[in-house]
Amino acid sequence: MNKPRYRGVFPVAPTTFTASGELDLASQKRCIDFMIDAGSNGICILANFSEQFVLADDERELLTKTILEHVAGRVPVIVTTTHFSTRVCVERSSRAQAMGAAMVMVMPPYHGATIRVPEAQTYEFFAALSDALTIPIMIQDAPVSGTVLSAPFLARMAQEIEHVAYFKIETPGAASKLRELIRLGGDAIEGPWDGEEAITLLPDLDVGATGSMTGGAYPDGIRRIIDAYAAGRREDAIGEYARWLPLINCENRQGGLLSAKALMQEGGVIACEAPRHPFPAMHPATRAGLIETARRLDPLVLRWGR
Repeated sequence: MNKPRYRGVFPVAPTTFTASGELDLASQKRCIDFMIDAGSNGICILANFSEQFVLADDERELLTKTILEHVAGRVPVIVTTTHFSTRVCVERSSRAQAMGAAMVMVMPPYHGATIRVPEAQTYEFFAALSDALTIPIMIQDAPVSGTVLSAPFLARMAQEIEHVAYFKIETPGAASKLRELIRLGGDAIEGPWDGEEAITLLPDLDVGATGSMTGGAYPDGIRRIIDAYAAGRREDAIGEYARWLPLINCENRQGGLLSAKALMQEGGVIACEAPRHPFPAMHPATRAGLIETARRLDPLVLRWGR
């Protein structure tokens, strides 16, 4: 693999709403400031963990502009621009690039539970997107799309499509797929990354992952794992992974995409943790377990705003 332009911890920023469901841009800016202070190497916005599926198009544009202007180059920002339509995705991505995005993250075309496109059209989709951009493209390979992206197909796109260079692998057996992707793609695989809130981080690092896209609440904890591993201190990384794994598990298996906002409200980072209707709020017992688990680790999120 070539030396990556971007590596490390790039957590997903949640989208902050008021209790009545309006965008809360003041909290959004505080969220971003906290994530940078907590050691994020970069930030991803408008992903599924950002509740992108409840946002109107004009809200996406407002959030992209607001966040990129507020970050002001302090860290690189990845903007998620997924859409079924090639044309719409190209337009979204071009606007994000013009506003200062360092990279775009895109899922293969899909809609609902059954509408997919064949491999040939998926290739054409990413080729057209690459032709419109000068920044890297990260392909998000996640079960939610229902699209099978084999390691040979991903490697071929990396080798043949100029700006396809980063891959967020979140499918079952992520480490095995990352290993095969790196083997097949060689230097074209600039950024093999893991996701899923770092639940598989250690085995993914063992096979060559260079980045992780996690939830946004405790990048300081994930940095302890990745930094130790990158410095050649694998035993220290294993120890930190074991230490933080209960909280990672709470987020990945219990609280889901609302975990980051619950922790951020608890620590005074944001004013309101509510999702936008019809997404259900976190059960109080689940929230209590999340906060209890986090307090044992003393992450910055519980202290930053107090």
